[in-house]
Amino acid sequence: MDLSDIRREIDTIDSELIKLICRRMDCSERVAEYKAANNMAILNEKREKEIINRVKESCDEYRDGYGNAAAIVFATMMDASRGLQHQILAAGDRLRSSIAGAKRRLIPSDRARIACQGIAGAYSHEAAANIFPGTRPQFYETFEDVFAAIRDEQADYGILPVENSSAGSVNEVYDLVMKYRFTIAAAVELPINHCLLGLPGSDLQKLRAVYSHPQGLAQCGDFIAQHRLEPRSYINTAAAARMVAQSGDTSISAIASSAAAKIYDLHIIEENIQSVNENSTRFIVISRDLVIPDDANKISLIFALPHVTGSLYRILSRFAMAGLNLTKLESRPQRNGGFDYLFYIDFEGNFGNPGTIDLLCALSEELPSFSFIGNYKELG
Repeated sequence: MDLSDIRREIDTIDSELIKLICRRMDCSERVAEYKAANNMAILNEKREKEIINRVKESCDEYRDGYGNAAAIVFATMMDASRGLQHQILAAGDRLRSSIAGAKRRLIPSDRARIACQGIAGAYSHEAAANIFPGTRPQFYETFEDVFAAIRDEQADYGILPVENSSAGSVNEVYDLVMKYRFTIAAAVELPINHCLLGLPGSDLQKLRAVYSHPQGLAQCGDFIAQHRLEPRSYINTAAAARMVAQSGDTSISAIASSAAAKIYDLHIIEENIQSVNENSTRFIVISRDLVIPDDANKISLIFALPHVTGSLYRILSRFAMAGLNLTKLESRPQRNGGFDYLFYIDFEGNFGNPGTIDLLCALSEELPSFSFIGNYKELG
């Protein structure tokens, strides 16, 4: 038997499998109708576990090692079957109602109250001006102060950095997103061009220390090492620039933006000192109210996972089945005293697609600590 003969046999088997899978999905429709009539839950973890164990045992009896592969196939098939049942029963009433009641546009720039971490000249300030042109943000000392301002209705929106293309995630902000569960109303990817700033008369050869936010220091690590500067953490890039301006010390410097140099009358010693030329930071706009514009292109979720082998793989496969492209997966400790984690996911999508709503509504019924964080427009 040559390769073409083997492939013909595989094609024959596949044809039979297609018919059997479709028959099985037809049965799932009838199961959904029965569960609806008898007020039964869609997810039956006990039965699914029994099926997986039976499949593994049967396949391993046929040939050792086949069981695990077959278990993955059957688990995926059951996930698809369950998704169909959720769709038929229009599961997720609370989430569907929340989406239907969402606002469709942001508050205009001339009326929106914006909260940013840091001071004037910070990159968050630049991001705020990008999304809300002409705005005059209120500045707060810490990231959590921005969340508190939203909570206490002192601001309508908060601008926060969540990820840099070279230094990675801003973990503190992700932890706060998971703590407060505010929605994301918009996002923007901002090019970051770091400058080395000093007092007039400062000489790069005579500098001994550089101050900046830890993210700024990390993004300029190569330059700092090359010039043997001592990196010193500061609460914010612009605050570091202001401190240097007020110090009167020509031996210290700051890593911040050219806008900060102008505001605090500092000399730009070197421009574009970041280690990666195409350096950018992603900022999000947090909000108390859910805002879903018609041209939204990004969706964010938070959830926990059951302690079941392969649970993350099975959830991610649901997104693949729906044709959705994941752009971010972040895990953070749940901070409940155990080794439990919350997962944050970004993916491309718009609720104009009914299949996307059906998937999220199904997950909202099945996953612990599920929160829909937003469907928003991300500017690039």
